[in-house]
Parts: sequence; structure tokens; C-alpha cells
Amino acid sequence: MSEKPLSDPTDPSAAESDPLADADAAPDPVAELRRERDDFHDRWLRTTAEFDNYRKRVDRERREHADHAIVDVLQSLLLVVDDFDRALTVEAGPEAEAYRRGVELIHAKFHDLLKKRGLRPIDALGADFDPNIHQAVIHESSPDHREGEVIGELQKGYMLGDKLLRPAMVKVAKA
Repeated sequence: MSEKPLSDPTDPSAAESDPLADADAAPDPVAELRRERDDFHDRWLRTTAEFDNYRKRVDRERREHADHAIVDVLQSLLLVVDDFDRALTVEAGPEAEAYRRGVELIHAKFHDLLKKRGLRPIDALGADFDPNIHQAVIHESSPDHREGEVIGELQKGYMLGDKLLRPAMVKVAKA
């Protein structure tokens, strides 16, 4: 008679090798609950991440809409500023001097208000033509100026922070 080694009941490899134990074994309820818990935890993490991404996207879209609204309002106000600029270029007689000073005060307040909101004019006269901030409307021969120099400004351009709000409409010298 040969002796078989006795298997240790706490050894997991012994239970796996016994074919009768596998056939009669019922599913382990603890393992099933762990699997279900892990599945719910994974779903919860994914849903939380999706909601966080949704919240960030909505915040970004809200900021973009507000920025577009601000740009639209500022562009409309720039039309009024242009009218003030044109009004101040007209020579008026001495009887209109008080009226002119009032217009100059309003014009200065308007520019201060826009400056506080981050709007700044583009200094175009004498600068080299830059298609990123200038819009060439006229090219004119000028022996007194170098090629590509801005020699006239038809409409002032403006930057909002570091973004172009409106290009300057300019006259450019050519050879």
C-alpha cells in the first residue's frame, strides 16, 4: 500500500486540484458582492469624471459667451468713439469753443472708460505695416517715407488685452 500525502485543507492549490470540490462548489457570495461593488465603484468614478468634464465645458462656454458679448458692445462703442474723433477734427469758430471743450471732455472720459476695460488703441502712424494689426486701404508713392511705412490712419485700430479687436485702417507708402 502506498501512502498518499495528506493535503492541507487551508492550501488553496489543494482545493483547485480536487475535481469533486469544483463540481459541488456554489458561487462564492462574498466574491460576487466584491465584483458588484467594484463595478458600482467604477461606474461612480466614470460618472463623476463625466460630470466634472460637463461642468468645466459649461463654464468655458459661459465665459466665451460673456467675452463675445463684451466684444460686441465694445465694437459698437468704438463707432461712437470714431464719431467723436471725427467731430474733434472739424475746425469751429470761436463761438463754438465752449461746445468743443465739452466734446473733448466727453471724448476723454470715453477713452478713460475704455482703457479701464482693457482696450488700447494701436499706434499706427510711422510704424511698419503689419497685416496682423493693420488693414491697408491705400498704397501711395511717397519719396519721404520708406517702403511699407504707415503714412496715414483712416480709422484707429484697437486691442483688447492681447487680442485684436479691430485692425487699424491705414495708408501705406510704396516705392
